[in-house]
Amino acid sequence: MTFIRTLCVSLAFAGIAAPMVAAEPLRIVIDEGMIEPLPFAAPNFVAENPGAAEVAAAMTQVIVADLAGTGLFREIPSSAFISQVTSFDAPVSYADWKAINAQALVTGAVAATSDGRINVKFRLYDVFSDAPLGDGLQFGGGQGDWRRIAHKVADQIYARITGESAYFDSRVVYVSESGPKDQRLKRLAIMDYDGANVQYLTDSSTIVLAPRFSPAGDRILYTSFETGFPRIKLMDIATVSSRALAELSGNMTFAPRFSPDGGTVVFSLEQGGNTDLYSMQLSSGQVSQLTNAPSIETAPSFSPDGSQIVFESDRSGNQQLYVMPASGGEPTRISFGEGRYGTPVWSPRGDLVAFTKQNAGRFHIGVMRTDGSEERLLTASFLDEGPTWAPNGRVIMFTRETSGAGGAAQLYSVDISGRNLRKVPMEGAASDPAWSPLLP
Repeated sequence: MTFIRTLCVSLAFAGIAAPMVAAEPLRIVIDEGMIEPLPFAAPNFVAENPGAAEVAAAMTQVIVADLAGTGLFREIPSSAFISQVTSFDAPVSYADWKAINAQALVTGAVAATSDGRINVKFRLYDVFSDAPLGDGLQFGGGQGDWRRIAHKVADQIYARITGESAYFDSRVVYVSESGPKDQRLKRLAIMDYDGANVQYLTDSSTIVLAPRFSPAGDRILYTSFETGFPRIKLMDIATVSSRALAELSGNMTFAPRFSPDGGTVVFSLEQGGNTDLYSMQLSSGQVSQLTNAPSIETAPSFSPDGSQIVFESDRSGNQQLYVMPASGGEPTRISFGEGRYGTPVWSPRGDLVAFTKQNAGRFHIGVMRTDGSEERLLTASFLDEGPTWAPNGRVIMFTRETSGAGGAAQLYSVDISGRNLRKVPMEGAASDPAWSPLLP
């Protein structure tokens, strides 16, 4: 049996390759009954030449952090290892890994080339079946791309064990905040999903809000106060250049979001003291009004198939969630619990809507079915708001702000079971996260 299938290609972005393989038989079923994490061992990847030692160790740490951070996996510390992996091609002593209760074993190797590139290969083993779990894979890229390659390895491991797509090789755009609470300076920033590789996209001379990725992850919509009133702008990430959408009659435009095909933007427009939802075709600039009610309609989000829009409205007297056809029409209310509901976001899977809920002096991040049934609150705090979905629809990132004059906004994530609440490791205050699709 051939245990490794090597694939060496280059990515357009950052010069990395992302070969995909079909998932092997499952070892984790992700549902609400899943509590006990799967124990795995990941010895430091073998450095196949002296120039690869530092990168090999760092990559192993990132892979372990990716997997353990899901709450579905538990790392077995190296101090418990009986076997040591010193060669990528050495046979696996399954008995030694069984003895420490490892159910999965990850091995890998890194080689540095003279032209500044690295080649990384890995294998995943099902310890209790005494067999590899799928073929091995190899990735190549520049040495500066080692974190992305590590995320891609972790994505493959996650997908093979769970049978689902992963989310590690993705980015998050957000609002970076600084200064006192009553005089916050805000600028757009982008980072890896785990808080690394921060890049600032705007300066702090103008307030910016609510950045949103395009479906391809190459553009960002956001709201800018550059003119003194909120206006929607469109940014190209590669060039970090932005432009305002076509001028619209009315005082304010805000809360934009792309359609699933990236060709349409839906947003809120205030006109004559009334706020309704509109859509714009980016190719032609053609604008259509989607709602017409004496109430505030905002925070629209498309269903993954583009046929429907969920949004918040106070047409019933306070903030509630509604669903309507993407072309407009009579909306259907889907939220009926106590309190106020806002900032709805349709899951990439199409099965759930995430939202912010305010009730009895507390804020919550929650999910419900798209018809409003099976509401579940995942968090509770002084202020939790603004959910965004990971590409696989299993994890939600949001803003949590602490109380008091010294309170600050931070980014947190939680899985849809509500059991794995984690603070995103990053410096400084941050709010309004939006998760990208998986990178190409």
